[in-house]
Amino acid sequence: MNVEELLRDTLREQAEDDPRTPPGFADWVLALRRRRRTRTIAGAALATVAAIAVTVAVPRLDGGGQDVRPAGRVDRSDVVARPDQYPPRNTVAAGNVVLAAFSFQSLVKQSQKDELLTRTYHRLDLRTGRYVEDTRWSVMETVPSSRMAAVLERRLPARRVGLLDLTTGEVSRWIPVPQGVGGVAFSPDGRKIVATTYSSDPDRRYWSRRIRTSGPDGENGWWLQGKACRTGFSVIDLDSGQAGWHPGPDWKDPWGRPNGGRADFRFSADGALLYEHITTQPHRQYHDLTGRNVATPANEVKFELELAGYSPDKKFLVHPSGVRDMTTGKNVPKVSDYLQPLVWADNKRLVVFENSRQGDHPHRLALLTLGSSEAVPLTAYGSQLMTQLGSWEPLFSAR
Repeated sequence: MNVEELLRDTLREQAEDDPRTPPGFADWVLALRRRRRTRTIAGAALATVAAIAVTVAVPRLDGGGQDVRPAGRVDRSDVVARPDQYPPRNTVAAGNVVLAAFSFQSLVKQSQKDELLTRTYHRLDLRTGRYVEDTRWSVMETVPSSRMAAVLERRLPARRVGLLDLTTGEVSRWIPVPQGVGGVAFSPDGRKIVATTYSSDPDRRYWSRRIRTSGPDGENGWWLQGKACRTGFSVIDLDSGQAGWHPGPDWKDPWGRPNGGRADFRFSADGALLYEHITTQPHRQYHDLTGRNVATPANEVKFELELAGYSPDKKFLVHPSGVRDMTTGKNVPKVSDYLQPLVWADNKRLVVFENSRQGDHPHRLALLTLGSSEAVPLTAYGSQLMTQLGSWEPLFSAR
């Protein structure tokens, strides 16, 4: 769940005491919020900076001083940072992971006054060490344990899932999904994919489902909503190639209202279950791999965001209130509330989003070593996650 989805669910939960609140109320507030943020940040656009190699000082895991290494175009150093670039134009990497791709989102006008939420991906070209636009895909998902991405072609729902080799940039395998897939997610170990199926494009927003908006500055407009169109899911075993489809229509709130639009299934932290985001407590509904509702696992009771999960050695767990040491059951000190963990670089370091604590909360990628109060910048600061429907989303893979 990204920041937009969390805010939407929070607003919907606040509105539950009044069944008369329209289903699109939260989306309306989000639209106004985005417009205000866009106006604020538009005057401070980042200037283009020439791509240069930089040297970064990284705390050693044993605490024995600094590991200072240059970050070249195709550098294999422990940390490759671009603190002068947002979004990054050249390779960004740390420890065992690399920023394999990132995406921007925009609303594209369609027929009948509809809109389509469209993602534009920029993928790392390992031959040049630069991020290049890749227009082939409507959806791309990576997993930090692999050099592979799951991709869907532009028109959704797609009839197959592609396995994109991030080393070559070419699809190595196509997996048929005749039910029509609109979303994909890897299991934590990278051995399975859950493909969420839809009867129509889950990213389309319909003029026929518009609601009128009125902003704080008196402006009027329309907010377009998606339709409930989820049909189920297929769990694909990548080793055997076997896949089984199971029905899974949209979840509905106590008043019978579905989320509408995209409602993908994802794997639990241990990969044994699936879950979907819902608008009421506990904000996640878990399912077994056949689709039956099950209780929330004890280790995920308070999970709401997509978190980094367990460290590779399973000794630490990222959860909503910090990083837990699984041997002591206590939180690791010095992990600031201004840091949002994204992915484990190794057993003791996390790639995080770091807020600047100033203005409209611009953020940058940074590397945090557990036990340290300072994070090493990996990119320059950029616009906050909410801006322009999610500004940019990083995707990581194994180096």
